[in-house]
Amino acid sequence: MSPYDLDLFVIGAGSGGVRAARIAAGKHGVRVAIAEERFYGGTCVNVGCVPKKVMTYLSEYSTGFEDAKGYGWQSVKPPLDWKQFIERKNSEIERLNSIYETMLEKAGVTTYWGHASLVDKHTVRVGDKTITAERILIATGGKVTIPPIPGAQEYGLTSDDMFYLDELPKQLIVVGVGYIGLEFASIFNGLGTDVHVIYRRNQILNEGFDNDIRQFLHAEMEKKGIKFYPEAQIEKIEKISEKCYKTTLNTEKTIENSHILFATGRKPNIDGLNLEKIGVKTNNKGAIEVNQDEQTNISSIYAVGDVTDRITLTPVALAEGHALVDRLYGDQDRYISYENVPSAMFTTPNVSNVGLTEDQAHKKYGNDIDIYTANFRGMKKIMANNEERTFMKLIVQRSTDKVIGLHMAGEDAGEIVQGFATAIIAGATKSDFDHTIGIHPTAAEEFVTMREKTR
Repeated sequence: MSPYDLDLFVIGAGSGGVRAARIAAGKHGVRVAIAEERFYGGTCVNVGCVPKKVMTYLSEYSTGFEDAKGYGWQSVKPPLDWKQFIERKNSEIERLNSIYETMLEKAGVTTYWGHASLVDKHTVRVGDKTITAERILIATGGKVTIPPIPGAQEYGLTSDDMFYLDELPKQLIVVGVGYIGLEFASIFNGLGTDVHVIYRRNQILNEGFDNDIRQFLHAEMEKKGIKFYPEAQIEKIEKISEKCYKTTLNTEKTIENSHILFATGRKPNIDGLNLEKIGVKTNNKGAIEVNQDEQTNISSIYAVGDVTDRITLTPVALAEGHALVDRLYGDQDRYISYENVPSAMFTTPNVSNVGLTEDQAHKKYGNDIDIYTANFRGMKKIMANNEERTFMKLIVQRSTDKVIGLHMAGEDAGEIVQGFATAIIAGATKSDFDHTIGIHPTAAEEFVTMREKTR
């Protein structure tokens, strides 16, 4: 008989936590409970990738109405019922929450609602309940932050808030040029909002994105009317009237706006877990330190997903949680690879990539690389009199002919790169790409028809 109430207690019912709990209980038959204080599905399902993608679709419909004129459609663009969209979006999120709830119930997972904290290395407290477990898994994800700028806490919005706005913003300031900020800038620009983007760096995105993609996306977004303010910071935000604020930059420029979004980063969600009291180690960013087995410095406590701040992507958290419980309870020696993890950003145009950037390739292989690029306006956009372009890039290690990086900015980039990611992981060479017959006419065929080196 086990001396513990449970085999596994999971803190956090987001993507990684739910997957781990469901597989551990449903597939491996262990006793599992999960604690959550907000909602099933975590950030991604409720205030992240899922509703943001839905908002991207909303914005694309707006552009589609304009593009249709180039094809002979004469009707004017209909008005948007913002409140109806928010209600419909909320209904979809509720549906997804119920699916998560049903999956956990079918697997036999017990749910405790409330804030969970560690009592010791085998004990968790949720409200007035104390539960013991042989192992504890922390999967509490990340959370948004607002910088200490005068007026920011009072008048600023986070990405969480953007999904529940009462009305469509007339003027939106976006602070930050990571993928979250740029996605919201694209969404609201497409819906007719006057968008201003403020950032401290001199280039959008971070060094994890290829420089050619960064420059191309900046130009495309600027072409659509988004205003960028590089090397600028906000000094203060003042309220002028009920729906108008004045934002002052360190350049002495002022911008009047109805909404201001701080997309200046997220941090690991560890508040109130009692990590320090128990002795769980964290790094200087507040992320929980784990080894290759997702194990903390305390052998009975594990962590997966954004709370570890490694690769902060939902599919990575899912894979980590699944592999962990397969190892612990399924007698499987299964680990995930953090190399060649594909990702996508749903700006307009979309951005997606897998493998190394050109700078990363140079650092790893020196001058042993060849670059192939394509920059074009697609058939659909030409007919629509839309000036949006597409950019594609292949990075090849010359001595092995292996494709080590693939990057795209253009419509449906995520859908296209997902398939090519399999080829990259399988070790596809440039010759393999060259021998592949293209599907015509598509944008994707450009990846298999690039013959001339750019450099």
